[in-house]
Amino acid sequence: MTRILRYAVLAIVWFMGISIALVVIFRFVPVPVTATMLMDPNGITKDWTPLSRIDRNMVAAVIGGEDGKFCEHGGFDREAIENAIERNAEGGRIRGGSTISQQTAKNVFLWQGGGYIRKGFEAWFTLLIESVWGKRRIMEVYLNVAETGIGTYGVEAGAERYFQHSAARLSRSEAARMAAALPQPKARAVVSPSGFTRRYGNTIQARIGVVRRDGLDACIYD
Repeated sequence: MTRILRYAVLAIVWFMGISIALVVIFRFVPVPVTATMLMDPNGITKDWTPLSRIDRNMVAAVIGGEDGKFCEHGGFDREAIENAIERNAEGGRIRGGSTISQQTAKNVFLWQGGGYIRKGFEAWFTLLIESVWGKRRIMEVYLNVAETGIGTYGVEAGAERYFQHSAARLSRSEAARMAAALPQPKARAVVSPSGFTRRYGNTIQARIGVVRRDGLDACIYD
């Protein structure tokens, strides 16, 4: 029993050390590949792009569509989590309460899918990147590793695929449509969207102005 306990402690120490080292490295080095990319049967199309070369409309779009309190929370939006739990208890389509920080932690270091074990790891990595990376780096990594289409990762590759130009000059409409598709990039159309995706894109487009007006992206640009 003592030996098992010792091995368990060593495993935890090694995991913490390796995870901290990876977070520190990716604070400065572009993330080369993720588990999601490696397991994608459609291949990988990506083009790492510094945040300085990504249009501010795209940042505002993902904040408006995914995480309006991005600059306020420390990685977890308690109110969003509680609301998601209440909605899920009512049945129907399962909804999440993940922040951009949590999604970034999952996309970079973990795998897709649910489960309490993965959620536990996600919380650990979320705390690490909030402490080591800061908001600007979290947003930069998120916009470079998020799946934006079939076999397509990052907003630069997405912009080139859908609009035939770089992410450096995305209009509000283009940024909003990409953000609207992010939760289900394989199923939601960016070009000529219809139904829910079109309505949601229009909502996000309106929110971009709110994000800019109220400084909800101030932690990135100030």
